[in-house]
Amino acid sequence: MQLTTSIDGFRKALDAARHEGKRVGLVPTMGYLHAGHRSLIERSAADNDVTAVTLFVNPLQFAPTEDLAAYPRDLDRDTAIAEQAGAALLFAPSADEMYPTGTPLTSVSVSTISDPLDGRSRPGHFTGVATVVAKLFAIAGECRAYFGEKDFQQLAIVRRMAADLSFPVEVVGCPTVREANGLALSSRNVYLTDDERAVAPRLHEALQLGRRLIEDNGERDPAFVNEAMRAHISAEPRFTLDYAEVVNAADLTMPTRLVGEVRLLVAARLGKARLIDNLGATAA
Repeated sequence: MQLTTSIDGFRKALDAARHEGKRVGLVPTMGYLHAGHRSLIERSAADNDVTAVTLFVNPLQFAPTEDLAAYPRDLDRDTAIAEQAGAALLFAPSADEMYPTGTPLTSVSVSTISDPLDGRSRPGHFTGVATVVAKLFAIAGECRAYFGEKDFQQLAIVRRMAADLSFPVEVVGCPTVREANGLALSSRNVYLTDDERAVAPRLHEALQLGRRLIEDNGERDPAFVNEAMRAHISAEPRFTLDYAEVVNAADLTMPTRLVGEVRLLVAARLGKARLIDNLGATAA
């Protein structure tokens, strides 16, 4: 596996691969890889001739009060995981390489989809995400790009951004990878204590409860489903609930009545970790 820290080196390597007729897969990450990231790399390696993984902790998507300095990093570990999963190229730039003039004057934002849920709780976060992903797409060129459904709002934003800006990129969503108890894998799970990890699956339980209300009980009132999920999470006092909501899957808007494909999304703080999760459901 080739490692590069320069934009020019990364771009030239992928251009050379396409010149040889190879199909390129791209897996953008913030590093500290886990089994969820590994599944994205393996999917890309199965679908494409060359898989490129990016490792970049993007400062634009962290608020001053968030965990940029403390965000876990381990390049040697990440390199080993990426290579074992089938990556051919690893791009690990510094902040100075990505933003040589400091905070860029140009930003990318996706209105409407970015506004609710995490957009409401973390103002500016998705502008930082869309800006760095747009930059990575511009550097990488034509490819398939793989993102996990755990960050469902992010996936929706990236898909719309790629379509609106006509990037030659096919955005591929991949299923959430979970621990045996249902906890969605996340780099931030490292912040959980053993006691907190034991109660963390309550988020997934709340989502399953909401889906049962919709699919098994025929519930069509989103407010009722939202309240049931919130009550289940809040019954564990160690959680500080951010949101628990059911939205239209296509555009994340709040329905007045549940119809068709919907998405249940939750976010809560548990100790030092802010956890998010989601599940799809069908209101037939």
